[in-house]
Amino acid sequence: MSKRFYTIGMAGHIDHGKTTLTKALTNVDTDRLKEEKERSISIELGYAPLHLDDESQVSIIDVPGHEKFIRQMIAGVAGIDLVLLVVAADEGFMPQTVEHLDILRLLGIHKGLIVVTKMDQVEEDMIELIEADISDQVQGTFFEGSELIFVDSLSKKGIPELLEKIKEYLKDLPMRDAAGAFRLPIDQVFTVHGQGTVVRGTVYEGAVEEGDTLELLPSGKKVRARQLQVHHQPQKSGRAGQRVAINLGGISKHEVKRGDVLVSTQFYTTTTTVDIALDTVDSLEYPLKQRGYIKLHLGTAEVYGKIVFFDRNELTEDKNVLCQLRLDEPIVTKRGDRFILRRPSPVETIGGGVVIDPNGEKYKFGEATIDMLSRKKEGTPEEQLVDLLKKRKGMTKSEIEKEFSLGVGELEDLLKELLDNGTVVSFGNKLVLQSVYEEMLELVKEELLAYHKENPMREGKNKAELKNDLLFYGSDLAESVIESGVKEGLFRKNGQFISSADFQPSYPAQWAKRMQQVEDTIVKQGFEVELYEYIVERAGLPSHLHDELRHFYLRTGFAIELDDKHIVSTEAFQKAAIAVYEKTEDRFALQDAKAVLNLTRKYLVPFMERLDSMGYTKREGNERIWVKKPE
Repeated sequence: MSKRFYTIGMAGHIDHGKTTLTKALTNVDTDRLKEEKERSISIELGYAPLHLDDESQVSIIDVPGHEKFIRQMIAGVAGIDLVLLVVAADEGFMPQTVEHLDILRLLGIHKGLIVVTKMDQVEEDMIELIEADISDQVQGTFFEGSELIFVDSLSKKGIPELLEKIKEYLKDLPMRDAAGAFRLPIDQVFTVHGQGTVVRGTVYEGAVEEGDTLELLPSGKKVRARQLQVHHQPQKSGRAGQRVAINLGGISKHEVKRGDVLVSTQFYTTTTTVDIALDTVDSLEYPLKQRGYIKLHLGTAEVYGKIVFFDRNELTEDKNVLCQLRLDEPIVTKRGDRFILRRPSPVETIGGGVVIDPNGEKYKFGEATIDMLSRKKEGTPEEQLVDLLKKRKGMTKSEIEKEFSLGVGELEDLLKELLDNGTVVSFGNKLVLQSVYEEMLELVKEELLAYHKENPMREGKNKAELKNDLLFYGSDLAESVIESGVKEGLFRKNGQFISSADFQPSYPAQWAKRMQQVEDTIVKQGFEVELYEYIVERAGLPSHLHDELRHFYLRTGFAIELDDKHIVSTEAFQKAAIAVYEKTEDRFALQDAKAVLNLTRKYLVPFMERLDSMGYTKREGNERIWVKKPE
């Protein structure tokens, strides 16, 4: 099964034990700065790998709890899949816990566990009171009704139970989209001696391969992903949901900052005017004036700007507001991205919400604009259906009818229009966006290129493994796309193996000379060939390549296996087979073949058995009958 990638965030008040809990779960101390250790508080984001099983790769982000470091906290939780809300047993809910909870809600995070730390510091009979207090505090949030897990990070009490609960929650979480265009908001920039500029971040969507050309936005500078690491381990690729460090070529550290975004070239643009649907916090302490100054937190970016209302001159208590942000600096975003708005002074979280149009324009004040923004938020039927298919990848008509609020006749007309103009394509009973189909084809191409690079002597990747790489889209759709690519001539199919259309198996460059030496020796020695292991060892090939090369020779037809210790060139075998055929009668014995070839039984017996297995001869007692002529 394909590996699944997730990011877990720690949230909660300062000194409630987030960093200690992270260490108890991962054995990694995420407070790495001297100032953090001296003050015993987290200032910057901390990251640690959490090993749960071989099927998943999980990163934990330890976000600062102090109110002065709230911007780091927002950058940290913006890319997480599951949150652990940490509450200390000896203090309970505190102001920062409440603000963190607001931010999580506004960012659209809806999966979490409540972890009560420092349980050894309270009496057993206090547990019930703590549970009741926390339950009251989370009323009306996505934590309402959540089970509380009590732990003590120092004694490790409750840690095994927490790990099991995390595994259980992640099992039901969908993975981030690894098939779309690559996007990585940068949260750390540094240099490594001898390597140059390195950036870190959580991959929001898509995938990146070592050697890819990327674009740094908003500067637009082209860079190359020279090397990749995931939690200090070199990797050839990084996918949505992973914490990735990328060594960038073609740029200095001074040209990159936190908040910049690495993207696949051409897929993303920058903007300074954004239409939004804003959801405010429960109670704003100060009203927000028309064109009031705000600070936008989106991904890892922090940008100042002004808020523009179209139906009011002041924001007080309304929960949902359609409005616009006009920013001082460009950002990278797209429809559906979540954000947080804060007031720079006096400092206060205003609210958060979703981007409904990343490329807003100047509109007139009034109801007409609000109606337009409302329609834009909901989307046209076509936009809604396209969004649904982007999310679900492949769907049947009946599945669309169940999830799409449009009359059957109207839906039929819309689907026909989308099929006719090429927006949607059909595979069997599945309907798929043309863009999704192209994304899948690109993913297959990338997987095959990577496989050929790693295994140049193999004829291709097993189709079942290739389908597993596309598991995110569903097995049936993956099958259809692969077969379609074969019909279009993009891929070549040989039995159960799929390869790029122009791929030909060959020796890996670094071992080509020695492998050619093996080939030349086998040809030169003819039928009386040495043990295969002697030949490859004398050529200096590493042991892990011995079987790989042997199978390569057999698959490509260069050699034929006499027995499990000898392979002979196909040319020498066929030459011997033709010679015996031409100089023996229709029925012949072992001695007759020996008279022709002058071989010892060591080679002659497996030769005769191979003639049988290849269908040239048929054995009857101590003799053989020619069935067909060797060619």
